Amino acid sequence: MQALWMVLGALIFATMGVCVKFASAWFSSAELVFYRGLIGIVFLWVLARSRGVTLGTRYPGMHAWRSLIGVVSLGAWFFAIAHMPLATAMTLNYMSSVWIAAFLVGGALLAWVPVPGRDGNIARPPLQGPLVLTVLAGFGGVVLMLKPTVGDNQGFAGLMGLLSGLTAAFAYMQVVALSRLGEPEARTVFYFAVGSAVAGGLGTLLGGATPWAEWTWGHALWLLPVGVLAALGQLCMTRAYASAKTESGTLLVANLQYSGIVFAAIYSVLLFGDRIDASGWAGMALIVCSGIAATVLRQRSLPKAPAEEH
Repeated sequence: MQALWMVLGALIFATMGVCVKFASAWFSSAELVFYRGLIGIVFLWVLARSRGVTLGTRYPGMHAWRSLIGVVSLGAWFFAIAHMPLATAMTLNYMSSVWIAAFLVGGALLAWVPVPGRDGNIARPPLQGPLVLTVLAGFGGVVLMLKPTVGDNQGFAGLMGLLSGLTAAFAYMQVVALSRLGEPEARTVFYFAVGSAVAGGLGTLLGGATPWAEWTWGHALWLLPVGVLAALGQLCMTRAYASAKTESGTLLVANLQYSGIVFAAIYSVLLFGDRIDASGWAGMALIVCSGIAATVLRQRSLPKAPAEEH
């Protein structure tokens, strides 16, 4: 069942991407972040009450920092979805696992202290070969994928897609820290929704909101599923992790999140008529494989880590 919950969560997140793609024709990325956060606040408040989870926290600073990084990631991802093929934007966001692997390599190198061994020679730094190869393979996939699919006017959107994955990795590390402090995931996601609403609202005020006169029910109806599907997708992923009782089950669940890229590619081709050539598919497959490898290696350093958010 945990596998089915994760695949369902991945499908829901890919479907949310479709809604963002359609809604971006009428709303800015800041507006979409605002409405996702606003709808998420209501949804998660009801969920927290039903589970008996209090929303008071002893770590407001950590939640604020997590929300700030998460909002940057979310806004960059929504911008990439609006200006790039859906499959490309989704894949770049899923690079977060590869970025986390890069952080683990960098952290090991920074913590390394040159100490002479028994033979008098200084031991080499822990380069963690498999992690290094995983990171290089991931970025090789980015090169393969972006080269054939990014047009002259999509370069900035590609950078935003990479930024979304990078900042998502930072946000995930903060979620791991909050989880180890005993913070319920419903509380963490709730404060992220609050941060999204606040930051999205400020961005909308500064950048200008879509005039009410230009709204139609057809436009507004795309906003509701963006917030609801985001919350449902996260709940499915959380349920999947909670249902996994063994290490192998946890690894299976973590790796099945990449089925979201497959769903996004199907949506991209069927709904938006995007053309992905052989290099694009190869790059996407390379990123998926490197992400799976990074997830397996990450579990050794971060056992019992919470679900990622997208």
